[in-house]
Order: sequence, then C-alpha cells, then structure tokens
Amino acid sequence: QEQLVESGGGLVQAGGSLRLSCATSGGAFYNMAWFRQAPGKEREFVAAINVGSTNTNYARSVKGRFTISRDNAKRTVDLIMNSLKPEDTAVYYCAAQNYYNGYLTVDGRSYQTWGQGTQVTVSS
Repeated sequence: QEQLVESGGGLVQAGGSLRLSCATSGGAFYNMAWFRQAPGKEREFVAAINVGSTNTNYARSVKGRFTISRDNAKRTVDLIMNSLKPEDTAVYYCAAQNYYNGYLTVDGRSYQTWGQGTQVTVSS
C-alpha cells in the first residue's frame, strides 16, 4: 500500500527554521511535492521536485526561503524552511505522483498519494 508520512512540524518563532520530512513506502513515486493549507484557506502549492532532483519548482511566496530535496535511496523528501513568517502557519502535506510526468505541476489534483499532514505554527 502506498503511503506517505510527514514529520518535523512544530512551533517556531518568526525568523526561525524547520525541516519537514516525508517518508514514502509501498510504491514508485515520481514527482513529489509539498502543499499547505491554512485555517479557512484553500490548499496551496509550496514546492515540487522531479524524480532525478534535476528540477524544482517553488511558490513565489516561499522562493528563496524554502528548499525541497529528496533522497531516493532513503525514499524521503524534505522541505527545509528558513526565515519563517507567521503567514507560513499551516498544515503541510506531502504529495506524490505515481506516474512519470515531465512537468512539475502545481495542481494538487495531479498528485495521487497524500500524507496525513504535519502542523507548522510560526509565532510573531
């Protein structure tokens, strides 16, 4: 059974850093991504990475502050978040595509497998 499990969320002060990790199991995953959803808001794309780590895509709001990476041997995908802001507060979800796609889509409907989410809270 395909499964994604996120970890690393927590409470941090503005300006601080957190590292989220997504452990994958049970399937072959190609493009991987992180999304987030704040209370009362729609889910939004954060970052994506292709299977060979040769291409990444970031939301404008996090570009330059967040870095996505993956280790295919360990079957993990990480999101390093620096210079965190209160508006980064959200539940962060790991998502995976189980088929090859040469385009790093920002549309969550293109990702077939999702984790349960991990809460990130940034205090001002």
